[in-house]
Amino acid sequence: MDFRRVEGDRETIGDYDPCWLRYERIEDEALAEQYRKWCGNLTVLGSSPILESARDELTAGISSLLGVAPALSRDLRDFPSLVLTASAEGRGWVDRRVWEGLDEEGYLLKTVERGGDAFLLLLGKTDRGALYGAFHLLRLMQTRRPLHSLEIVENPGNRLRMINHWDNLDGSVERGYAGKSLFFRKGRIVRRLDRIRDYARLLASAGINAISINNVNVGPDECRLITGSLLPDVARLADVFRAYGIRMFLSVNFASPMWIGGLSTADPLDPEVRRWWRERAEEIYRHIPDFGGFVVKADSEHQPGPLTYNRDHAEGANMLAEALRPHGGLVVWRCFVYNFQDWRDRSTDRARAAYDHFKPLDGRFVDNVVLQVKNGPMDFQVREPVSPLFGAMERTNQMLELQITQEYTGQQKDLCFLVPQWKEVLDFDTHAAGKGSTVKAIVGGKVFPCRHSGMAGVSNVGDDRNWTGHTLAQANLYGFGRLAWNPDLSAEEIAEEWVRLTFGHDSRVVETLRDMLLESWRVYELYTAPLGVGWMVKPGHHYGPDVDGYEYSYWGTYHYADHRGIGVDRTMKTGTGFTGQYFSPNRERFESLETCPDELLLFFHHVPYTHRLKSGETVIQHIYNTHFEGVERVEDFIRRWTRLKGKIDAERYEHVLSKLREQLENAREWRDVINAYFFRKSGIPDEKGRKIY
Repeated sequence: MDFRRVEGDRETIGDYDPCWLRYERIEDEALAEQYRKWCGNLTVLGSSPILESARDELTAGISSLLGVAPALSRDLRDFPSLVLTASAEGRGWVDRRVWEGLDEEGYLLKTVERGGDAFLLLLGKTDRGALYGAFHLLRLMQTRRPLHSLEIVENPGNRLRMINHWDNLDGSVERGYAGKSLFFRKGRIVRRLDRIRDYARLLASAGINAISINNVNVGPDECRLITGSLLPDVARLADVFRAYGIRMFLSVNFASPMWIGGLSTADPLDPEVRRWWRERAEEIYRHIPDFGGFVVKADSEHQPGPLTYNRDHAEGANMLAEALRPHGGLVVWRCFVYNFQDWRDRSTDRARAAYDHFKPLDGRFVDNVVLQVKNGPMDFQVREPVSPLFGAMERTNQMLELQITQEYTGQQKDLCFLVPQWKEVLDFDTHAAGKGSTVKAIVGGKVFPCRHSGMAGVSNVGDDRNWTGHTLAQANLYGFGRLAWNPDLSAEEIAEEWVRLTFGHDSRVVETLRDMLLESWRVYELYTAPLGVGWMVKPGHHYGPDVDGYEYSYWGTYHYADHRGIGVDRTMKTGTGFTGQYFSPNRERFESLETCPDELLLFFHHVPYTHRLKSGETVIQHIYNTHFEGVERVEDFIRRWTRLKGKIDAERYEHVLSKLREQLENAREWRDVINAYFFRKSGIPDEKGRKIY
């Protein structure tokens, strides 16, 4: 396929990877003929930009898969084989209870009998539902599923399914590992929108319905996005995403009234500040009538916020929410805060920060504010416990934030499929309202009466030809969308689905890639930070090992290793008290050395190197064994991948092979640095006699 793309500082014509929307021709002619019977005539009832997107996607997908374009009609008398609609005409073919059970974005795929003939009905509760149903139908065809006797009813598991970009106006991307921004170049928004349209298609196909396009660390230049100088161009982007059911959000800086408004304060209780934000909101909505709202990072990592004026986060968020409320906008307020802590104090525990700061404010946020909570209490580590803030604020809207971009998990150089990690988070039972109060139930609005809730993922996309730097990292973007739509899907289902959509149906390819993906998070953990201790990364860029080098690790704050032992005591009895932020029985499970899961042992407890894990290994021997095993597992990845040569196109084969070889060098460095460090600390040799560098 030939598309327009942005390359360097100029916009050119070029090709890029269609990812999981490849729609490759079905070679099984018998199956193709069956599909043609159901898709030969496409009738579209109703009209809207989103329905047109659904029609265009079905037309392109069916044409590519079957080699024949469907005949298009808007008249049921043309004897359709496939009907796409969100109009009243479609309701007559379905049970009233089914129709009433559909959410605003829900859809029905059903085989309908009419006068001896049969056709496929693709019915959305709204045009957005029809679009999601169109992608579902194409996914069935791509994965070679039967279309006869269909009756599929789907509603999204989360209301808000959002991608957060950390893109800057100069074209750079904070924590970006796939090239430059898709949206920005040299202080302006790109002129050509072809590739952004294809990005919207990718997101919609996975179920995404919201996007913020700029960095949460909003600088003075990025503040211009909410002014008349750039809003017309932002509106052009919003038009593209709107056609695929995706609402535009913008990250804003809390000090904007001072930085671009000429005011002397950003105090949220100041009448002039409140007036300024109301005027900003009114101008934004004149350009973008369906604007989603603001994403805000305040009072953290040097970003300004309400604490500067002795106001709390509720007062800051509510002020912005007041400005957006008349227009139906939301304030997504991030809970990643820790500026108020003194890192020179060894008793300070960053893990406590979000809960300590926000729990007392429960019930004080207005109903168009949503608190966006990171999956763990720290910062997207390869292993950390679930944030205790989930379920702790029963009168406040909450949503889950995950990091798709692999900041601490290999930076899209190393293979690390994160869906298994995310599944553990979503399935974690908080016991906030008794047994069954899982994170997915809380952010899905099923535990407490949240008006707004859902999931947000920090994007891993840039303008690289393959979108994500590492071709296999596309699976994380796809997996996030699919989980946000349906958090009950298993990691195995998502992995196999993505492989079949992206690499085809050869059994060896499917089995090999599926298994590599599913193993990769654990493999990455094996050769990096052990037993939940985290952080052992090089300062600044966070790639590669540096045991004591992390920016905030004063005196080894994040692992407290000395010659006697390792780990952070976060117990109520003798430590920082962090375990007390959880509901029972999690509080007691993490508090006790006997019941604490091994994989989180060093996050919650300081233990001697000779402490025996439930596996029977000592902590120090576990460190040695896992780091050797991690390297061996990456070597096995390479062996398994090379067996696929000739079954995968040469470009993607060589690309992935080069990434796996780079990962092997990284794994060896981690093994050698970590094992040598703890051998020197503990003085305990490897019981297997292996060389410790």
